[in-house]
Amino acid sequence: MTVKSSLLEMLEKNKGEVLSGERIAGTLGCTRAAVWKAVKSLREEGYHIEAGPNKGYMLAKDTNRLSQEGIRLFLDDPDVRIDIYDELESTNQTAKKEAMMGEAGHGAFVIARSQTAGRGRRGREFYSPADAGLYMSVILKPQGTIHDSLLITTAAAVAVYRAVEQICGIRLDIKWVNDLFYQGRKVCGILTEAVTDFESGDIEFVVVGMGLNICLEPELLPESLKEVAGALYQDQEEAEQTDRNRLAAMIVNELRKETKDLKLSPDYVAHNMILGHQITITDGTSVRKAEALEICPDGRLKVREENGEETIFSFGEVSVAL
Repeated sequence: MTVKSSLLEMLEKNKGEVLSGERIAGTLGCTRAAVWKAVKSLREEGYHIEAGPNKGYMLAKDTNRLSQEGIRLFLDDPDVRIDIYDELESTNQTAKKEAMMGEAGHGAFVIARSQTAGRGRRGREFYSPADAGLYMSVILKPQGTIHDSLLITTAAAVAVYRAVEQICGIRLDIKWVNDLFYQGRKVCGILTEAVTDFESGDIEFVVVGMGLNICLEPELLPESLKEVAGALYQDQEEAEQTDRNRLAAMIVNELRKETKDLKLSPDYVAHNMILGHQITITDGTSVRKAEALEICPDGRLKVREENGEETIFSFGEVSVAL
């Protein structure tokens, strides 16, 4: 570990506290000059590190920059691989490459501060402006077959729901199958991509991509999203109070717990916004009305069609009028 990385880890552990240069140098086994050089480099990267004569160094409490060192403090398994980028085309693409090359194992994840080609389901673009959200993809190697992949998506929705409630104190609504809403607007989308053994159907690995909007500037939203997209916070100052490192770690922790044993979580059903409501189903080129009755144990949706017939389906887009 470099002096800069070790210093950042030390400052993250003691955020808001002043550490003397002498103490830091002694702990890290380096010179005071090396400490100053590392501080200078971290400041250039955007970290708010305060310093003064005879005072030492302090990572300001309002510093909210994503870092490996900050995330590891809150991970149940701090030894997993974490890659953080200022910008990527897509975190899912990068995570898939790492998994296929054997560079990253179970629980590893990729985070980008912005995406230029973020994707949702059916190839749709996911708007991912710089530092406005949490854009991450987690690599999992669960026991199961391709038929269980829907349960991985439901597990991811539950993981985001729990993490946001614990860290932000905000309760989201889950919309089957892969979206989370707040105050009637979509704040999180999930894209699950699985690589399976062709003959057995067993899952070799899964990449779960999650895009969570923390604070968006409405005037900068693409026209197609202005009536749809939302965020956890409307005020940037309020958003800055959210520890993004801790939020990212909590999502990963909860996702790993939920996918240890693939089954439908009661939380997914309890906090789902469509059950008991009339919905519109877009299934390929077909659009129809139905009533959402039940989420089946395998994650599929049971509905009552307009003709009274009950059907079950595992994919398609749904919208609901509440």
